[in-house]
Amino acid sequence: MALMYSEKGDTWPKVLKYNSEKYGDTRRALRHKHYGIWQPYTWKDYYLHVKSLALGLMSMGLTPGDKVLIIGDNAPEWYYADLASQCGHGVPVGAYSDLTPREIKTIAAKSEAGFAVVQDQEQVDKLLQVKESLPLLKKVIFWNYKGLAHYTDPLLTGFREVMKQGEAYEKEHPGLFERSVESGKADEVCAIVYTSGTTGEEPKGAVHTYRTLRAGAEYHLRLDSWHEEDNIVPYLPPVWINEQWLAIGCHLLSGSTLNFAEGPETQERDAREISPTIVFRGARLWESQAAKVRARISSAGPINRFAFRMFMPAGNRMAEAGYKKQKPSLFKRLSYALADALVFEPIKKSLGLQKARICYTSGTMLSAEAFKFYHALSLPLKSLYGTTEGGALSGAKNEDIRVDTVGPAHQATEVKISESGEILYKQPGTFVGYYNDPGKTTEVLKDGWFHTGDSGLVREDGHLVLAGRVKDIVRLADGDTLAPQLIESNLRFSPYIKDAWILAGPEGRYASAVIVIDYNSVGKWAGERRVPYSTFAELAQRPEVYELVKQDIDRVNPSLSPGCRVRKYVLLHREFDPDEGEVTRNRRLRRAFLEKRYREIIEAIYRDRTEVPVETRVGHSESGSGTTKTMLRIQSVEGAGE
Repeated sequence: MALMYSEKGDTWPKVLKYNSEKYGDTRRALRHKHYGIWQPYTWKDYYLHVKSLALGLMSMGLTPGDKVLIIGDNAPEWYYADLASQCGHGVPVGAYSDLTPREIKTIAAKSEAGFAVVQDQEQVDKLLQVKESLPLLKKVIFWNYKGLAHYTDPLLTGFREVMKQGEAYEKEHPGLFERSVESGKADEVCAIVYTSGTTGEEPKGAVHTYRTLRAGAEYHLRLDSWHEEDNIVPYLPPVWINEQWLAIGCHLLSGSTLNFAEGPETQERDAREISPTIVFRGARLWESQAAKVRARISSAGPINRFAFRMFMPAGNRMAEAGYKKQKPSLFKRLSYALADALVFEPIKKSLGLQKARICYTSGTMLSAEAFKFYHALSLPLKSLYGTTEGGALSGAKNEDIRVDTVGPAHQATEVKISESGEILYKQPGTFVGYYNDPGKTTEVLKDGWFHTGDSGLVREDGHLVLAGRVKDIVRLADGDTLAPQLIESNLRFSPYIKDAWILAGPEGRYASAVIVIDYNSVGKWAGERRVPYSTFAELAQRPEVYELVKQDIDRVNPSLSPGCRVRKYVLLHREFDPDEGEVTRNRRLRRAFLEKRYREIIEAIYRDRTEVPVETRVGHSESGSGTTKTMLRIQSVEGAGE
């Protein structure tokens, strides 16, 4: 596979140049929905946009090694900025668009960003708010002009103006861009990818080269072939390492088409219009999508509910035959064909997945129930495992998917399990180190082995089983081992549960759950049954809602060993908030922070109290917001410990 793509060049700018020369205006590289219309961009367009922006950055003083901070939602401009930075031997640094000014200041300062390319007025305002703390920042370039016409800060300039400046700069320096692209090397630093900060620490910048990122891309292309005709709708910008491998690397190497939604709020609708053939999302998005389908079915008419209950077993039987590598009987094939035509195909079409032939999930383990739901629809969903620092490690071929594993290790990788159960591995895609932090680098990279911090095992068939973070695995007082993430994932398969946090309490006494309800689904359920409420907190504390959530705990508990079953639960009065550090931007729990913030709730659960008071914020005014007390119920689950 590496030989197949070697002719395209050893850096992403060289691959882009190759594609532009090969396809020119004959093939589409990107497509962006703007004002309701899909605007296509050919490979030549892509190349020329990157060229103009790169020369514009050079004209403003971009030098090799300069860091370019990129902040915004997924859009062509994000990718232009990424590749343009690399064409000038700069280093792109991605940041999520919903970061607070303080978080942006942290990343910009730690990465020593000299330039920033941002989406809109919101991101401009954040940087202007913290610019005094960023003395290295030379320019902030924005691509959405709305609301910025009257901004006069000399730090600011528009995207179009920079590109025009680049076009003029080329006339003064002919051939500069081409020479800069050709002088790029495989071992040159090409990206700093920041970790999510799940542990509660500040995110760390993982330094990658073209060689390390390309290794990850080529692992995925060996796993599943991508074609020029493929359509992809990336959900996240290349802040996430998976998008670096897939939306940048695999896209450039395969010559496929990236499609960008008009905005985050239209993502699902726009994806349905495209019907992508390759879909990669975090586990939380797959869980949320499955929960929405279940919620729609539960509130549908009796005929549709009956059809779903009647035909779903046919899908499960076909999926089970696939797991066991058995040839399904004629009856199973015929019953599935009928179920597919009447139920499964309409569901897939409603999700925009009717053409999907490659489906990836990553980030955390997806519950077995969620896996089986998608496999029953004949969607080849599979788990991938990799880390921002260590690179891509594992994934299964479509004919070898297992619901409880993340597949076998990729070719040319080595993996071993430490005495503590931690997954260690080494491979060509491992990062260079943390930016300006050799101490942290030596903590996780020892003799070439990357220490993941994740617990797991390698089965006899070579498949890797992921249990969760080593520090999150709890030895219970009765000797059982509690893996919180697996239980949380199973609970989130419910249409009524948005978040679940499993804890064991002091000295690992027993498992309990702090649940965040899905306000929309539960609110609709309550409205249909005339259950009164006026706020999130009131709805969550209704006895009827506690019984509704208990049904899902009762669904999950029998699959667990007696010692790991959830014995008590609390319905939280609010959602977990990434702005307050409770979860990461991709919705992963910051457990250490949660334990401190909700210490009173934990103490109440394990002191056998039946309720606990918490303060909730109400109202907003110039003088501030007020607070009021809310009593949270602590409910026991009968028979859970038996």
